[in-house]
Amino acid sequence: MKLKLTFVLLLCMAIPALAQNNINAPFGTDANGNPVDANGNPVQTDEFGNPIFDGSGNDTYIWGRDTSQTEKIIPIGSFAWKIDERFGNVTPAEMDTVPNNFQNFNLTAGPTGQYNFLGNLGSPRLSRLFMDRKPYSNFIFADPFDYFYTPVNEFLFVNTLSPLTNLSYHSCGNKQNGEDRLRATFASNINKIAGIGFKVDYLYGRGYYNNQATSLFNGTLYGYYRGDQYDMHAWISVNHMRMGENGGIEDDDYITHPEDFTRSFGSRDIPTILSQNWNRNEDQTYYLTHRYNVGHYKLIELPDSLKPVIPADSVLLAGVRDSLSRQQYANADTARQRMFIDSLRNDYIAQQNFPEEFVPVTSFIHTLRIRNAKHTAYSYDTPENYYADLFYGDPNNMSDRTRGYSVKNTLGIALREGFNKWAKAGLTAFASHEYRHFTLPNLLGGTKIDQGFSENNISVGGQLSKREGKTLHYDVTGEVVLLGEDLGQFEVEGMADLNFPLFKDTVQLAARAFVKNLNPSFYMRHYHSQFAWWDNDLSKEFRTRIEGTLSLKRTRTRLTVGVENIKNYAYFATEKVPYTNEDGSSVAGYSNRISVKQYGNSVQVFSAKLNQDFKWGILHWDNEIAYQKTSNADILPLPDLSAYSNLYIVFRIAKVLRVQLGGDVRFFTEYYAPDYAPIIQQFTVQDPTTRIKLGNYPICNAYLNLHLKHCRLYVNVNHVNAGTGNMNSFLVPHYPINPLNIHFGLSWNFFN
Repeated sequence: MKLKLTFVLLLCMAIPALAQNNINAPFGTDANGNPVDANGNPVQTDEFGNPIFDGSGNDTYIWGRDTSQTEKIIPIGSFAWKIDERFGNVTPAEMDTVPNNFQNFNLTAGPTGQYNFLGNLGSPRLSRLFMDRKPYSNFIFADPFDYFYTPVNEFLFVNTLSPLTNLSYHSCGNKQNGEDRLRATFASNINKIAGIGFKVDYLYGRGYYNNQATSLFNGTLYGYYRGDQYDMHAWISVNHMRMGENGGIEDDDYITHPEDFTRSFGSRDIPTILSQNWNRNEDQTYYLTHRYNVGHYKLIELPDSLKPVIPADSVLLAGVRDSLSRQQYANADTARQRMFIDSLRNDYIAQQNFPEEFVPVTSFIHTLRIRNAKHTAYSYDTPENYYADLFYGDPNNMSDRTRGYSVKNTLGIALREGFNKWAKAGLTAFASHEYRHFTLPNLLGGTKIDQGFSENNISVGGQLSKREGKTLHYDVTGEVVLLGEDLGQFEVEGMADLNFPLFKDTVQLAARAFVKNLNPSFYMRHYHSQFAWWDNDLSKEFRTRIEGTLSLKRTRTRLTVGVENIKNYAYFATEKVPYTNEDGSSVAGYSNRISVKQYGNSVQVFSAKLNQDFKWGILHWDNEIAYQKTSNADILPLPDLSAYSNLYIVFRIAKVLRVQLGGDVRFFTEYYAPDYAPIIQQFTVQDPTTRIKLGNYPICNAYLNLHLKHCRLYVNVNHVNAGTGNMNSFLVPHYPINPLNIHFGLSWNFFN
């Protein structure tokens, strides 16, 4: 760990040093210590001994910079945005440059610890806050890796004044249990309206417990062109995810009751249920959205201070080169002279280069998304009776693979907002076609073969939106599937916000609502493997939600209240199937059977979340508390209370080094937390006969966060309260939270 930190610090010091010294290379010294050029010729120096220009016309240098050129000032500034996947509409966004709480950026549990995960960096996770959960995609295996996997609608596109590079590195532990993550992003403009960039992200977590290593890689390349009449965003993302599966520890008492054992056990000494079990996901997404805008140009109204001043009549007349015209002017009467002067003024104004802006009236939109994904599960050492079913093959020699790809095209026509004074909103109509194909193993006469499933969907929809202005914004989108596998599926989703001043504060009222009738994901309807197998005829899920948010900027208050109703809720479940000992006299243990279940009635969830931040001088106290209530905790378990609190001070050293020093705590009340099924990499509802409660255990961290110009650095001590009495330190049944560990992180922006 010390070696890693030393290396990072030396690297940080070496980069600016190299940047300063690389132009000194042409110079050296002779035997007497006098400066000479690369050919050994003497170089004239000033009174300080610096080489000076010798009048030859060649480039000459002083030590450290080029004096033959004006010193170049690198412009610093950027603008970032996100796009929506369907139309490519642009929404401004903030870049990851905020100095506060940088120590939480790399936590799999999320910035406020709201996710349950398996303990190791980059392992699958699930939010405890139901309103933050997303529906299952048609390739479910990447869904639990949303910490790492970034879809196009959450990706940041960047326009920058000068090429921008960001390097970040996060590390903890050692060669046996350490965690490392290296990210590099680059953005550069081709011109003012076009640019390119990329992101490379590599994560490797060895794991504090055995057989749970993760290795995740992402490479993303993008380009954009944002002209007046043509707009385009292109994006390619390639992901490779590999994860070891240990099935949890053999006995929770190693953590909850360590005093029951005759010796102490480190995390690496605790036996795990599985070994030599892995899951591997490969995912490639190719995305293109572009549009052609039809419209007109109009002059930009300038303030009086910027409007051109028409010269005096005498100056205008002096500019007339035709002597005959000047003579005619002198002999003309007053009315004709005035007409002549007016024509000169009009000619002068016409010659001025007034700024114009393009007003789009209609847009023709096309979006293409291609996604190709593969999931492979390996098992070479599966304990007897761990799985209840074996559908084919050898349990100790499993390599099950499923593939899926989809091609989706969307065509749209949009009447743009603001194209005339009567158009207070934009209106878009669209149609989509999606082709999906999946491959699963199947049995034919006892022989394993690949079986293909093809699905087509044709849908139409529309959108009404208002995004301009400062007071009121809204967006309502609807889509219905007319033909195909998802026939009858529809979604209507709307959001609005109202902003107004009140008692010297800025108030925002926001609302969101939707009605959705969704066909469950393909892998909830079909899945084949050695240990799990189903072909389900599932009804569509009918979901309705309404949610409102009140935000007060001055008091740093944000309150969100919502309720959702779900009919035909589909979910994954773990069934515990008992098996007996050899003589059949008693139950020896339980095997695992993974299945998909559907609840035919309705289940409701109520949620209220309050974010309240306080500040007294250098002392800050940030808080988030969420209350949830589910009408059926057996199929949709949620903690009643989930909270996060962060107490810290912020001050500066020498007016340039910003220091954030503090500690935070995460907490949730007891509930039957979802189990985890390694065979499908999904979180499941626990079996009622063996289920256990988790929670009522605080997770405390202490940190130091530094920010100096373009560099951020942190030291974060995670789980400082580890080992304090009998611990219920689990987020997922039988998967302990990592013991106390120290994280280091560095992020540096380079402009060149």
